[in-house]
Amino acid sequence: MGRRQRRIGTSILRAIFKVEQRNPDKPPSLFVRILSFFTVFQLALSRYRASLFRRLRNEIWQIEEEEYTESFRSSSAGKRTDLVAVGDLGYSGSTFFTTPNSKYLLKSLPRAFEQSFFRDRLLDPYVEHMEFDPTSLLVRITDLLYCPTLTIGALFGMAPSHHIVMENILYGQTSCAKDDRKLWETYDLKPNDYFFPERDIAGGNLAPDSVKERLIDEFLDKIRVTIDEKEELVAQLSRDTKILQQANAVDYSLFLVRYPCSMKTAKNDEVPVPAGKNSIWRDGVASRDKKWIYRAIILDFFWAKDAMQAKVFTGLVNSWNFFQKGEGHGPMSITAASDEYRIRFLNMVEKMVEVADSADGPSAEVRSPPSMGSEEV
Repeated sequence: MGRRQRRIGTSILRAIFKVEQRNPDKPPSLFVRILSFFTVFQLALSRYRASLFRRLRNEIWQIEEEEYTESFRSSSAGKRTDLVAVGDLGYSGSTFFTTPNSKYLLKSLPRAFEQSFFRDRLLDPYVEHMEFDPTSLLVRITDLLYCPTLTIGALFGMAPSHHIVMENILYGQTSCAKDDRKLWETYDLKPNDYFFPERDIAGGNLAPDSVKERLIDEFLDKIRVTIDEKEELVAQLSRDTKILQQANAVDYSLFLVRYPCSMKTAKNDEVPVPAGKNSIWRDGVASRDKKWIYRAIILDFFWAKDAMQAKVFTGLVNSWNFFQKGEGHGPMSITAASDEYRIRFLNMVEKMVEVADSADGPSAEVRSPPSMGSEEV
């Protein structure tokens, strides 16, 4: 771990282990603001709406608080407590860590519009949805850390001012033998029929292959499960994406994990499941042929269709289509209408999951999101 990552990790751990103030809404003093302004990497982070996230953890997801806090400590006696830096997992420039026991993943939110969208617009509907449906497949965000003061590090992008702590759907991989860990497969899936300038303009010469490979994953196989398991997945994703549509969110993805059914840990135990309340598609669904275990959640729902960045990209695409000859390009995944993105997302899942009676033909396309009984989802 480099010096920058170590300092960022230290600031996160200090926020997690810091005793909460009696009056957390009290603004920092002028002296603290001046002192904090000159920090570069090791920002003074605080927990945003700490009591709300504690209620999510303890009451809704049934995560014991002591167990949660201990996840951030090393289990080795005398060993320094450090987060584990993870390689580049995304396209946004975020910093990633896992806790020492790998139960939780920490991701920075470097873009101001992502921070404000989740904090000010999506958080309350997200909490209400989780209260009503605690087995939701929206990724479980267990903490939001933020820097309450202006700093040089955040101002010039040298250190992120916001981090989310979330469940690690890959939990259990590190407990397997080293060679077996390579058998785990991950896919960050979005509808692939959108317009991606890096890939689609001028023969895809706008970006190197290393960048284009990170734009979108393709799952070339089928998820082969029972019809009940498929219906449960589609119905759950329909409920989850409904609140994202209502918040005008787009560009979210289905994070799919699979590993062999025969997989055991290095101690020959069953592969452990993510922390918290049981959820079938979170804990793992066995394929019909007993070859794979699948896990799935929704990730990266921080991009709002009405954000300034989305409007700028929409203008750029429209300008390109106006000046080019021939057929114009459609919307990008980050500029699509939220209801249209939701339909394409659910269609993607519908076509990807194969049940026994549909193995001989393609699944029917979802023209509109499925409804649950008489209530619109």
